Amino acid sequence: MTIRKFQTKANFLIKRFFNTSKMANSKFEYVREFENEDKIMPNCWVVVRIDGKGFHKFSKLHNFDKPNDVRALELMNYAAIDVMNEFRDIVISFGQSDEYSFVFHKGALLYNRRHSKILTYVNSLFSSSYVFNWSQFFPSEKLQYPPSFDARIILYPSDENLKDYLSWRQADVHINNLYNTTFWNLILKGGLTNNEAEKRLSGTLSSDKNEILFSEFGINYNNESPMFRKGTILLRKKVKNPNNNGRYNCVIYPFFEDLIQNKFWKTHTEIFDYKSAVPTYDPTEKLPDIVEQQLRELDRKSQKT
Repeated sequence: MTIRKFQTKANFLIKRFFNTSKMANSKFEYVREFENEDKIMPNCWVVVRIDGKGFHKFSKLHNFDKPNDVRALELMNYAAIDVMNEFRDIVISFGQSDEYSFVFHKGALLYNRRHSKILTYVNSLFSSSYVFNWSQFFPSEKLQYPPSFDARIILYPSDENLKDYLSWRQADVHINNLYNTTFWNLILKGGLTNNEAEKRLSGTLSSDKNEILFSEFGINYNNESPMFRKGTILLRKKVKNPNNNGRYNCVIYPFFEDLIQNKFWKTHTEIFDYKSAVPTYDPTEKLPDIVEQQLRELDRKSQKT
């Protein structure tokens, strides 16, 4: 085949391809009209809440410690940090058990505020991070099947609404953890069956459960880990990097504080003043492992550049 004939045939195929594509678009593009723009309302706090599906079965199969497994909670926190690093419009996150809530500030414009885009991206990133980092937290426990999480978006128009939402989730931590701590001590240390423990706790108040824990097992519930009792709050803070001449680096920092009280909101004013700079934070205690890990990763990235 001569060069001229080759060019003629190539031009014919290219022209045919583009004409076909144009015709295909004009013929079938109408189906896009069935898509729903599903934009969420402006000037509202956007909460994406993720919840594990069937985690009772999942935790049993993977031998989670009862009543709380530190490895599982730290894995949830790690996945949540991945989400916050990807979506800078998140100003606060709150996690407990197999649940996490991510709060996007009122002015967030990501994905043009499309409900489906925000929901699916956050959920898929969290889920994939959970699976991807499983072996880091459960090195001796093989993942038997991929876990799944459902997700929803809730809009809150006022700051007070948002505070009440987060207070509700933290109150839920206290109720559930006090029950589970008492329930599993009755089984693991008290020798009761599941049914017997349920009957024992039926109709009991918080004071009754505290009394059972203290009088029968020598446990002062107030001395239990605050992560178990209050859940995990994730906030952006600048902390001194001991590996980088004490320079401040931005990290996602875990707090285990009472956010129901006003003291929390007066201390962390950047949540509502989301346009302000990330505040510095000088903890009196040792940096949490999950923060030190972030700093090491930042150091590695800076060395590569």
